[in-house]
Formats: sequence, C-alpha cells, structure tokens
Amino acid sequence: MYGKSPARAALFLLGIQLTVFWPIAAVEIYTPRVLEAVNGTDVRLKCTFSSFAPVGDALTVTWNFRPQDGGPEQFVFYYHLDPFKPMSGRFKDRVVWDGNPERYDASILLWKLQFDDNGTYTCQVKNPPDVDGLIGEIRLSVVHTVRFSEIHFLALAIGSACTLMVIIVIAVVLFQHFRKKRWAERAHKVVEIKSKEEESLNQEKKASVYLEDTD
Repeated sequence: MYGKSPARAALFLLGIQLTVFWPIAAVEIYTPRVLEAVNGTDVRLKCTFSSFAPVGDALTVTWNFRPQDGGPEQFVFYYHLDPFKPMSGRFKDRVVWDGNPERYDASILLWKLQFDDNGTYTCQVKNPPDVDGLIGEIRLSVVHTVRFSEIHFLALAIGSACTLMVIIVIAVVLFQHFRKKRWAERAHKVVEIKSKEEESLNQEKKASVYLEDTD
C-alpha cells in the first residue's frame, strides 16, 4: 500500500513521530467555581489555565453564559491574538479583557452587574495541540449586599481578639502605674510621719535639756 502512495506513507510516519515527541495533553482550567458580587459593581471573572504546549498565536479563549432561569447559551467574549467584544446583547460595552496569555491568565472584567447576570459563566481555552479538557465554570450570584463568609468571620474574630489583647495590656499597664503611684504616696506619707515624729522627739529633747539647765 505504501509503495503505491509514498507521500501518504511519509505523512503517516511524520504523524507518528509528532505524537511521540509532542504528546497531546488536555488544557487544565482553574476558576473560583462560585462567586458573589453586589448589584451595580464590577467583578473580575478569574480563569487561569495550564498547558503542556507553550502558549502561541493559536491560543483561543471563549467565554459563554448560561442564565440561571434557563434559556439558550449566550456569547460573552472571545480572544484570539486580540480581544473580540460582543457587538450586541446584554454584555455589549460591559465586558473587557483582563487576561495575560503569557501568564496563563484568561480572565475578563464584567461591569455594572445586574440581577439578570445571575447564572453560570464558562471559560474554554484551546492551545493547539492541546485542545481537549474540561471547561471552567463560575456560578455568579448578584446580591444586594455581600454575605459574611467564613473568612470574614475569621477576620472579625482575629480583629476582636487583637482589640481585646490591646485593652488587656493597657489595663495592666494602667493598673501597675496607679499601684506604683499609690505605693509612692504611701511611702511619702510614711516619710512625713517619721519626719514629724523625729522633729517632735527633737523638740522634747530640747525642752528637757532646757529645763535641766534652768534647774
């Protein structure tokens, strides 16, 4: 078969060599999975990736959106050498590129959040020959105010503990200061009493000497 088609045989062997020396691997996507943001603010949809192949001009990034209440998937953003913003739809003039392929970052910024932005955002990165792999997902919840998370509670607890420690230290320092001051006042009074007693004794001695001389 190969004798009749030497070109096809050469391409077949070349494909085998490329597969051996440049194995195809899946692109790994990393996203925060769940994200909460306040209505009317801006949010960064973070998406980073790892790839066996070096990042080149063939890299593409695709962002899509699935509404929380259902409906068809919507285009959000596309990157290939340059960013391509949506020309219509809910995300027009509201999404900008905030990634850096050289740092394996494919993130975007979404401006002026609305409650109908609730849903799942998908980030797909292809870096040929690495084109397979799971698509990253971020489930965004737009709320009136951000709820306290475990990190916030931990920060609050640490801050309260630090404040309590400072109050205790100040109380101990003040207690020692007033105790030393009270001891100093007592010592001063003792010295005054002793001085008065010595002065009284001296006066008595002088009086007794005077009386003896008079006699």
